[in-house]
Amino acid sequence: MCDNDKKESSGGGIKCQQALSVILRIAAMAVAVASAVLMVTASECTVFLYYGGPPHTITYRSFGPFVYLVAANFVAASMEGIAIFLSICSVCKKGKEEQAAKVALPLLDVAVPALLYSATGAAFAAGEYLSYCEPNNRRISICGYSGTGNFCNQVHIAMYISLTAAAAVSAAVVVHTWPPSEGGKKSESDSDSDSEACHHGCHSKH
Repeated sequence: MCDNDKKESSGGGIKCQQALSVILRIAAMAVAVASAVLMVTASECTVFLYYGGPPHTITYRSFGPFVYLVAANFVAASMEGIAIFLSICSVCKKGKEEQAAKVALPLLDVAVPALLYSATGAAFAAGEYLSYCEPNNRRISICGYSGTGNFCNQVHIAMYISLTAAAAVSAAVVVHTWPPSEGGKKSESDSDSDSEACHHGCHSKH
């Protein structure tokens, strides 16, 4: 009885923990896609007029870090989709799929946050002072002109959303790896000691 109660309580806690991790991963995947889409659509409403020249359209493609942010968020969302599948397999414990999850999931848990944080950091560095270089090699500010529309606002919102996605992935990793290894061992040792005490008590009665 002692062993069964301990195992059921610890098993239920681990399942709830893994369920929360999957929910955070789904949220991170959705937020990463939203960040990429918002960055891409920001260019559609942007028309920039530089001095002495015809109208010119400024897009996210004009900035390398923004292109990297879009690509990183789409790749991270795809990788999180795989991580979600592997997380579910690890909970369900389905033979080969469980073994694949044990190998691939830690790699994804390292790669996805690194990708998102690096892309978001590069975008913030570029977005601190948005400027564009004219053909005459004069660099002028973009956000200081009304012709830019919502470009600057959407770019900055996309960056903060990408940061949120990175934080959500990090939280999912922390939740996924929090007590299982150490806590599980402790619970097993505690249950063993309890079972020994129970058996000892039963033998003492006889």
